[in-house]
Amino acid sequence: MSSSTKNLDPAFQGVGQKIGLEIWRIENFQPIPLPKSDHGKFHSGDSYIVLKTGYGKGGSYSHDIHFWIGKDSTQDEYGTAAIKSVELDASIGGRAIQHREIQTHESDKFLSYFKPCIIPLEGGFASGFKKFEEEEFQDRLYVCRGKRVVRVKQVPFARSSLNHDDVFILDTESKIYQFNGANSNIQERAKALEVVQFLKDKYHEGKKCDVAIVDDGKLVAESDSGEFWVLFGGFAPIGKKVIGDDEISLNTTPPKLYSFEDGELKLEEGLICKEKLENNKCYLLDCGAQLFIWAGKISQLDERKSAIKSAEEFLMKENRPKATQIIQVNQDHEPSSFKSKFESWTAVTSAGAFSAEEGRGIVAALLKQQGLNAKGASKGLNANEEIPPLLEGGGKLEVWRINGSAKTVVSKEEIGKFYSGDCYIILYTYHSNEKKEEYFLSCWIGKDSVQDDQIMATRLANTMWGSLKGRPVHGRIYQGNEPPQFIALFQPMLILKGGISTGYKKFISEKNINDETYTADGIALIQISGTSIHNNKAVQVDPSAESLCSSDCFLLQSGKNSVFLWQGNSSTFEQQQLATKISENLKPGINLKHIKEGTESSSFWSGIGGKQIFSGKKIIQESIRDPHLYFFSQNKGKLEVSEIHNFCQDDLLTEDILILDTNSEVFVWIGHSVDSKEKQKAFEFGQQYIELAESLEGLSKNVPLYKVTEGNEPCFFTTYFSWDHTKAMPQGNSFQKKFALLFSSALNLSEGSEKRKKPTNGAEATQRAAALAALSSAFSPPSDSSKTSSPKTPKSQSSQSQSQSSQRSAAMAALTSVLTGEGKSETSSRGSSPVTTPNTSEKKEIGGSLNPSPKSDDKERDSPAIERNGEEPNGDEKSTFSYEQLKAKSSDPVSGIDLKRREAYLSDTEFETVFGMSKEKFYAQPNWKREMQKKKVDLF
Repeated sequence: MSSSTKNLDPAFQGVGQKIGLEIWRIENFQPIPLPKSDHGKFHSGDSYIVLKTGYGKGGSYSHDIHFWIGKDSTQDEYGTAAIKSVELDASIGGRAIQHREIQTHESDKFLSYFKPCIIPLEGGFASGFKKFEEEEFQDRLYVCRGKRVVRVKQVPFARSSLNHDDVFILDTESKIYQFNGANSNIQERAKALEVVQFLKDKYHEGKKCDVAIVDDGKLVAESDSGEFWVLFGGFAPIGKKVIGDDEISLNTTPPKLYSFEDGELKLEEGLICKEKLENNKCYLLDCGAQLFIWAGKISQLDERKSAIKSAEEFLMKENRPKATQIIQVNQDHEPSSFKSKFESWTAVTSAGAFSAEEGRGIVAALLKQQGLNAKGASKGLNANEEIPPLLEGGGKLEVWRINGSAKTVVSKEEIGKFYSGDCYIILYTYHSNEKKEEYFLSCWIGKDSVQDDQIMATRLANTMWGSLKGRPVHGRIYQGNEPPQFIALFQPMLILKGGISTGYKKFISEKNINDETYTADGIALIQISGTSIHNNKAVQVDPSAESLCSSDCFLLQSGKNSVFLWQGNSSTFEQQQLATKISENLKPGINLKHIKEGTESSSFWSGIGGKQIFSGKKIIQESIRDPHLYFFSQNKGKLEVSEIHNFCQDDLLTEDILILDTNSEVFVWIGHSVDSKEKQKAFEFGQQYIELAESLEGLSKNVPLYKVTEGNEPCFFTTYFSWDHTKAMPQGNSFQKKFALLFSSALNLSEGSEKRKKPTNGAEATQRAAALAALSSAFSPPSDSSKTSSPKTPKSQSSQSQSQSSQRSAAMAALTSVLTGEGKSETSSRGSSPVTTPNTSEKKEIGGSLNPSPKSDDKERDSPAIERNGEEPNGDEKSTFSYEQLKAKSSDPVSGIDLKRREAYLSDTEFETVFGMSKEKFYAQPNWKREMQKKKVDLF
């Protein structure tokens, strides 16, 4: 970017250098930093700038800049926020993606920073702030929309605001009601429960506040439903939904590319391709629902500022909805959503993709960035090497080789030996920490295997997966991309040239290809590069000096009775031990001839075709990138993916199929409630995603692909989440699961107190039931029998109408009288139970049919509803304990602490010693990274 530092605001000096959020409010045309305690508080009279810093590719940071415009913010504040956002981008190197955020039209990414929701406050800097907590409590009605992130909007407290299609929350001083419209989405109902918890914790802390669920269309003899309608002046039918400006669906249109020429937009004719983008210009890409501004790397700062203004004018001229997104991207830092709009966009793979041969995997790489040395050892601990999550040991391992249309059992002695011309099926049965039998099922595809064998391996493995009722983690693994948990099953894993299956032998015979299959008396050079249980793989390579590498060990089999162990100058003792083990496996009892690099004999060189120059050291480039979670849809056979930003375990909804891309592996997660036909297409969806990510992000086409079913998630999947096994206990749909997790223990407490209460007066119950029955009857349509009666005269119709009106009025009056009387009599006797359900039948439906999670302390229920991404918990831990006492396997364990947050009880000094970083830096990381590090130091 062409810019001068003197043109940049000093408020942005040194920003973007730590993971998490930084926020500024525009005050008197200047960006003023907000304290962390005010993050998530937005006033409708102000404009804000939000910087989100995360992990990017190649070890660098990634940045997103959002400028948020309150509905009552002035045009000057709006303009200042937009211009200052461009300056902020310039101050961090011109790598950020900039987003315009309009109140009530915020992007999913922006809302994901402030889970479960943001509820903008009235007022602002210029008009003076009015804190919610300082106001006299007023009943408020909110509408909640969104399956992934929740958009909460306050609406008038009136029956006319309700409809059958949305979820509403009525927040009163003593009770919070959630009203589920009859046509509302199950997942929206579940997300609304998080908002209920948020309101309860934020605005009713330390006060008695019940929670009630009211289902649209269920008018039964229970007080919650009746109380709810009385607050609206009595029950009456509600109207149809009226679509507001904030709900207008935006249509994606074929993209049009414009260039900025002297402040004017010029339409670029022809195909939209990457080559049209010149690095000294700015462009506008119009996609209907989104406007992208592309800025060349040497474009002027002033031109970038004016591009935002021109985009605004373009929207006004085209009369586009306010919800239209404006996103500014920079050359060489374009997101997939931008690149996918072009006819061709060649991904840069140097920093975007790597194979398992080139690194230790994304988990180890991420941990390395967090303070680990070249071998993965923490700066604060005496660990030898970082071990990624592996499957439990001691299980049963079975291997089959594909042979024609059948699978042949591989003998126990041969397990671990793979041929590159063959395909294999591997089934590992083991017991997890929960003592439940688990399965890891995978196909291994040799790089020289024939297509028929690959298809047969997939087909037979699918049959096995189905016979085990879909419980196994089912993987497809290509040679050269073996993940750590796969390699660790074989001690050691050895990949040899050629193949012994009938399919491979037939193929090389038909093609007149020389058979290079390993034999015990032939010449073979085997490379050993592994250093630990998860990467101790040996591979047969071409018998040439060019194959040698100083960082590894090699076994040279030059005949029936001659085996050399060549030790590179930079090789490790562990590699030498592994080489000895493999030699014994291939040639039991053979006498190894040890040779160090630089001391080779002529007989050694003759075995590999003569002495030549070889690589001194293998260059490893580890690509580091945050994992991404996606949900997808099919549009005319084409896969369309949308990212779930700042994901957590709660985003795994039982009705969905999701894709988790860690850059080293791809998982297709399948919820319990997914249609069986869709479940069968899991690998097909995963393969379509890999092809898309390969073209846009440079993802390896041979990346390991898994399908994982809900409730059977393995450790190498759950490590990317802050995983809580109790969340898998409840059954049912998303709403039922969420209700059980958030309120089941309180519900049990409520039911227990009700049993201890004095029995309800029988007369009161009878009166209430009769009043509700009369009310229901008054609003019910005429019975079928009335339709067959003789035609009514106008006079009789008028009389009937008056009668119905009188009947309804009488019913409402009776119900109001009964409920008012009950309220007075119950005021003194009500307990402090936080949850009540609307009726007996619903209590059975939501609470009774579920397996409620065990009762736990509030600290232990790490509710997602109040979790703020990237913020350090306040914590109430006043005591500190030693690391030895806090460890999960401590010989002198401490009691009475929150076991899920053991690390919080460390002193600041010992915390830095154990984790190699401060508490602030630790809690600024995503949950999955923190959990991984806690497991490593036994504080999990």
